[in-house]
Amino acid sequence: MGKIHVLDQYIANQIAAGEVVERPASIVKELVENSIDAGSSEITINVLDGGLSAIQIKDNGQGIAPEDVEKAFLRHATSKIKSAKDLLRVKSLGFRGEALPSIAAVSKVTLRTSDTKTGQGLEVYLEGGKILSTKQLAFNQGTEIVVEEIFYNTPARLKYLKSLQTELGHIIDYVNRLSLAYPQIAFSLTHNNNLILRTNGDNQLLHVISAIYGTSVAKGMVSFEKSDMDFRIFGFFSKPEITRANKSHISIYINGRYIKNYLITHSIIKGFKDLLMVNRFPITVIHISMDPSLVDINVHPAKLEARFSKEQELLKLVEIAINDALAGQSLIRNAIKNEERAKISYQVSEQPSLPLKVNEEQLRSSSRRIIPQEDTSTLSEVPIIAANQDELLLEVDQQFTTTEASSGKLPVLVPLAQFRGTYIIAQGEEGLFLIDQHAAHERINYEKYLSLLDQEQTACQNLLIPINLEFSNSESRLLNTRIAEFHNYGIEIESFGRQSFIVRSTPLWMPKGQEKDLLEQMAQMLLSDNTINEEALRKDLIAEASCKNSIKANKSLTLSEMESLIVQLGATQNPFSCPHGRPVIVHFSVLEIEKLFKRVV
Repeated sequence: MGKIHVLDQYIANQIAAGEVVERPASIVKELVENSIDAGSSEITINVLDGGLSAIQIKDNGQGIAPEDVEKAFLRHATSKIKSAKDLLRVKSLGFRGEALPSIAAVSKVTLRTSDTKTGQGLEVYLEGGKILSTKQLAFNQGTEIVVEEIFYNTPARLKYLKSLQTELGHIIDYVNRLSLAYPQIAFSLTHNNNLILRTNGDNQLLHVISAIYGTSVAKGMVSFEKSDMDFRIFGFFSKPEITRANKSHISIYINGRYIKNYLITHSIIKGFKDLLMVNRFPITVIHISMDPSLVDINVHPAKLEARFSKEQELLKLVEIAINDALAGQSLIRNAIKNEERAKISYQVSEQPSLPLKVNEEQLRSSSRRIIPQEDTSTLSEVPIIAANQDELLLEVDQQFTTTEASSGKLPVLVPLAQFRGTYIIAQGEEGLFLIDQHAAHERINYEKYLSLLDQEQTACQNLLIPINLEFSNSESRLLNTRIAEFHNYGIEIESFGRQSFIVRSTPLWMPKGQEKDLLEQMAQMLLSDNTINEEALRKDLIAEASCKNSIKANKSLTLSEMESLIVQLGATQNPFSCPHGRPVIVHFSVLEIEKLFKRVV
């Protein structure tokens, strides 16, 4: 007899369940997505004990026709795919016909449904994928599915589930994602009869963000939108002052489907440039609409991954969309956190104090000349110049005026004093401002050095003493095939023995004394990623040089020096953060100050 035989339906469904049903949250995902595909405007999710005891999903969608109810629990039974061509233009969330039979195979399921408005419906009950009873009942149009005793017949799977709170956390996370994907649907999630989330289905994405993250976060969100011939991008992101410690709060949707995509996430972060601190990430909800033929979402059984046509065009559009939206924002951080400010209910007193009035004429008249142009060698003033031409550091132009600095990114500010030799206290029409003098000078230097290096990046310099680099045998063999790529960056390098290379010239932007370290970094980039990220390398160098050549904390400044720093900061492209993402300036509003002194109640 032959050894190959066909598995029966019961075993096949249990195997399929291993792909689709990883945990209770997987069941919630599949069933809620079916409700969305059914055109529901209201979806209610009730779970008991983290979904381990029971999960109930109820919707007001189209319902299932009586003749289709039993078919719905057969593998690969679907109403959404009829031919191979349909796979190229998938518009529904579920389409492979595996969810219901896979869920039923490892649990006890009760399905109630009606596809008419007559009030008549059908109920079926299954255990382990087998239909045990069918009956008619009174039921409004829509579908209700109750899943109980998950993995009751597969104890090996059950023991790998985590704690109740962990499993509940996965459910909450996915319901949140679906709510952000479909603000036009009213979602309700309860756990052990305690309400966790409710959205009103008014099609206002910001209202859903508020329901999930809170009102104060929603108020700090920035909207963005960008489109081209192939893609439309829109959504919200939080300002740099509202960030999280991981990327899990970046939600990406392709044609309404939540996906995980490293490259899109990276493009979002790139759009912020250097506004984010290290290891801090923005809350982001990004919707991307495209022709279904440009995306393949049938990559993973859980359909959480996708492949794109025109991927590079999409990634660039995402980065530009974020960056353009940020360009129109005032990103001065509030000294009192948004969460605290949201709790304050202001009531202005009968005689409110007058707002501080500051205009350009006041600043111009109070301003004193900053660094004598004839002699800057004493450094008794703000040390704007790092007099080391070998490092190609740029002297800051002293011909700034108040008008030039009034770019709209910073308000007109008048310095009042210096606090602890580190922070400049300044006033403006909108209140009081604190400026970190070191971070401000870092930003000024950084943008000036970038400008210089953009001009000098193609120039190279011959080395008086060639640099010798050594690598392992395997590394040397690979680098020998990539020598031409070093030449593209102005590096004259050649093989010098079995494991050695000799470098005779380097790019002009490489600081003296650091060439060997940088060349080894570039070689490792080629060995690990097959590319040299020159832009990232150069920006890291510039940030380091900016920090080293900026005024430090505990450095006393005169008022004229403070004015100079403020004016030059106002002329930068990004006066809000240093190259490492730390804030440069924070703001106390007049109203907040008056609240502290009980002038308003």
